[in-house]
Amino acid sequence: MMTNLFSVFDPMSSILNLPLNWLASLLGLFIMPFLFWMMPSRWSMMWSFVMYTLHKEFKLLLGPSFLGVSLIFISLFSLILFNNFLGLLPYIFTSSSHMALTLSLALPLWLAFMIFGWLNNTQHMFSHLVPQGTPPLLMPFMVLIESISNLIRPGTLAIRLAANMIAGHLLLTLLGNTGSSLSLSLLYFLILAQILLLTLEAAVAIIQSYVFAILSTLYASEVN
Repeated sequence: MMTNLFSVFDPMSSILNLPLNWLASLLGLFIMPFLFWMMPSRWSMMWSFVMYTLHKEFKLLLGPSFLGVSLIFISLFSLILFNNFLGLLPYIFTSSSHMALTLSLALPLWLAFMIFGWLNNTQHMFSHLVPQGTPPLLMPFMVLIESISNLIRPGTLAIRLAANMIAGHLLLTLLGNTGSSLSLSLLYFLILAQILLLTLEAAVAIIQSYVFAILSTLYASEVN
């Protein structure tokens, strides 16, 4: 029985208290590798074009000192995008709508950037705490504000992705539960609204995975 409105997002399928719904995040590992053994197709060429475009953009943001690091963010983009689209399919668990997954992606990345920056570019990291041209009287306040904004970055990354995925799925669930009480004429409008919302959710799935990856890239570029 559903105890509250958000319990539809809880992992319920389990064996020996092990939540099996989290295995939905690993479905890409079983599906994606087979694409490498297929003949070149329009799908593979389109995906290669997307990856190459992202690589050029990430490489431009990271600079020449982070050669090869763009592959990490391309993999991150692919993982989030795949899980977002899996959540649009019926009866498949949306792992990217949970803070357990989004924070597990954002926190280690941010922590690695901070450790690398403070160990290798300490003076540069200190300079980020005080923007250029700040009056001496405001410097303590700017250091405090910049420190807080830096500390909340993994939380904002995680909450942004989870909240956007939950909002659309919650609206789809609420509208879908009203279908049994509607007349036939109103049911057509409901189906049309659900199709439009699914289209919007597909766009949100792409946009949020791109935003997560591009913000992680910008945070990485600041430590060098």
